[in-house]
Amino acid sequence: MNTSLSWIKRYVPDLDVTAREYADAMTLSGTKVENFEELDRDLKDIVVGEVLTCEPHPNSDHLHICTVNVGKGEPLQIVCGAPNVAAGQKVPVVLEGGRVAGGRDGGRTAGGIEIKAGKLRGVESHGMICSIEELGSTRELYPEAPEYGIYVFPEDTEVGADAIELLGLHDAIIEYEITSNRVDCYSVIGIAREAAATFGKEFHEPVIKETGNDEKASDYISVEVIDKDLCPRFTARVVKNVKLGPSPKWMQRALASNGIRPINNVVDITNYVMEEYGQPMHSYDYDLIAGHKIIVKRAEDGQEFTTLDGQVRKLDHDVIMINDAEKPVGIGGIMGGENSMITDSVTTVLFEAANFNGTNIRLSSKRIGLQTDASQKFDKGLDPNTAELAVNRACELMVEFGAGEVVGGIVDVYDEKWQPKKVPFEPAKINALLGTSFSGNMMIDIFEKVGLSYDEKENVVIVPTWRQDVLRTCDLAEEVARFYGYDKIPTTLPSGAATAGKLQFDMRVLALARDVAEDCGFSQAYCYSFESRKAFDRLMFAENDPLRNAIEIANPLGEDFSIMRTTSLNGMLTSLATNYNRRNKNVRLYEHGNIYLPKSLPLTELPDERMQFTFGMYGEGDFFDMKGVVELLLRKLGMAKKPEYTKETLKNYLHPGRQAQIFYEGVRIGEIGEVHPLVRRNYEIGDRAYVAVIDIPAVLPFATFDRKYTGIAKYPAVTRDISMIVPHAVTAAEIEKVIAQRGGKILESYRLFDIYEGAPITKGFKSMAYSLVFRHPDKTMEESEITSAMNKILNGLERMNIELRK
Repeated sequence: MNTSLSWIKRYVPDLDVTAREYADAMTLSGTKVENFEELDRDLKDIVVGEVLTCEPHPNSDHLHICTVNVGKGEPLQIVCGAPNVAAGQKVPVVLEGGRVAGGRDGGRTAGGIEIKAGKLRGVESHGMICSIEELGSTRELYPEAPEYGIYVFPEDTEVGADAIELLGLHDAIIEYEITSNRVDCYSVIGIAREAAATFGKEFHEPVIKETGNDEKASDYISVEVIDKDLCPRFTARVVKNVKLGPSPKWMQRALASNGIRPINNVVDITNYVMEEYGQPMHSYDYDLIAGHKIIVKRAEDGQEFTTLDGQVRKLDHDVIMINDAEKPVGIGGIMGGENSMITDSVTTVLFEAANFNGTNIRLSSKRIGLQTDASQKFDKGLDPNTAELAVNRACELMVEFGAGEVVGGIVDVYDEKWQPKKVPFEPAKINALLGTSFSGNMMIDIFEKVGLSYDEKENVVIVPTWRQDVLRTCDLAEEVARFYGYDKIPTTLPSGAATAGKLQFDMRVLALARDVAEDCGFSQAYCYSFESRKAFDRLMFAENDPLRNAIEIANPLGEDFSIMRTTSLNGMLTSLATNYNRRNKNVRLYEHGNIYLPKSLPLTELPDERMQFTFGMYGEGDFFDMKGVVELLLRKLGMAKKPEYTKETLKNYLHPGRQAQIFYEGVRIGEIGEVHPLVRRNYEIGDRAYVAVIDIPAVLPFATFDRKYTGIAKYPAVTRDISMIVPHAVTAAEIEKVIAQRGGKILESYRLFDIYEGAPITKGFKSMAYSLVFRHPDKTMEESEITSAMNKILNGLERMNIELRK
């Protein structure tokens, strides 16, 4: 967004600041100035001179010797090479010691070029007569300037006057970086309102005079909006007896400063209003509108349309079109059509100011490959209430320029009117956010400067519809802060209870799990969350296994990445297979990542995302090594009790005799086992492989980082070993459960130290030996206490058909 500083001063007439002061203050108050260019930065001592005489140079075929009256002292002799110089002209003259911007290409030299007295082809010259380019400007800003030659002022221009001021070059072009939520600042009026509040000056919004004769616009044109979701509002007015011609120079230069090329008074007015109010407009030749009817509706798929630039555009169903009774005449919000453009023969003009769906305009503009000033404004989401202001302003300017007769009334299709928002006014909360102690009246004064009003009865701030960014108390606090001055607000410490920065609990659990895994020789692996349904067959899942109910990806990269994984084992086994096939020995890997379990299919709500910590290894190590890693992890997580292992539910992907489900206090927290040989073959792993999966959400309720200090034992321990003949079906877990339950408080620990099968042990039985440690925390134990505990344990074992080995 660009504006000239002089255009801003039209609405803030008391604004007396330099371009640098303006840029700095506006940036601090929230309207960031990206860059600015002072048009007169390299110009000095340039006045209006009158060419009294103009004679050919005796030693040149293109130079002229001129005597020029500059309004003071004797006329100056100046040698000039411009082909259009002639006696009687009023021209810009640079006096001796003055400066010009640069050459005829408009290029600038730092500090300008100083003009000194000298001789040209033997003839003295005291000054310089300038072209518009030598004044640092271009013919885009001054189309009346000749393409080659000096600039000529009107005949009634005062000799000796400041030529820079007459040309309007005591000005600056300001370039802004506007955020998309400040739609109002995509207009000159919006920026001027910000400038007035920033500098504490009075803002003068244009007062639009009522225009129109006794006729009714509805008698000239009718409007039907079919797709109101894409066009919430459409306004139209008619101007007849149009006199086409150039717009005033002030308007041409205002448009040029915003990078818009002046064309004629009608087109220039619509562009000027678009920049002034931020509301794009369009003008149609009324006589080319078939049936004098406007219909706003979607285009048809494949429809073609020729826009004002002569290009044929291919449209689709989501493009909103402006049509007459027979044909399309414009692409809504983007560009009008070649078939209704304003030409020199126009006599009646139809002005349109509408509001279009911003998202639709942005997407349509991208699809058809056409971005315009209008579409760039519409795609931000404009206030529909501005449309009427804009079309009335255009009609007022037509009357002011004597460019036509405005027909009375307006055709306005606007069903759901936008209403101002109400935000509760809570000064205490605003002060708490800012760390200030401003009074409520002081805040209200700031609000009123930017167009927000206060309703004392309801104690709310009324937010006009063009301020779409002010929604809640924090937005009001921002208004107070930026216009009071961020640099003036004192530094304060944050209020509230102090908190020590640290990881969340679940993140700490994962961090500890990683440390344990890496301490045990495991390296981290990264696996995809996207998988193929083929993984279920490789893992030998049953056809009715609920884990086969996976979420389909809407736009997969391919069949291999078509579902969200429901198990982490496929990724782990794939990683182990990759390492095995690259002949890496003794590989240990771990991975933590989510699985995605749908609550229903098709999805009606977000799936259950469960973090899984997965171990995998082959080479050195076996089932019991993996079991030791799992138990170490649980102990490090503060889970003091021993986990339980059960084979009640067998998994097809694990070896039927070397697998277990892991339980803690009756809750399943994971699984462990050797990979089934057929599954290993599916993954081309040629060595025994072991896996363990810990379900982190199931572990979290039991995990703790609280640790209780226990001193060194003061009293001696007593050890007892027992060797037993155990039925083959009885597991170590079942034996240890009896030992733990019947050992009482004096049982400190127990450990399986031997297991044997074979002669002389009877077939169907096994020999198991445990070492038990007893200790009393408060005294030296007596033999009777130990004997009593051992008898309880042995009685419990006998009930399981276990006999002491003799």
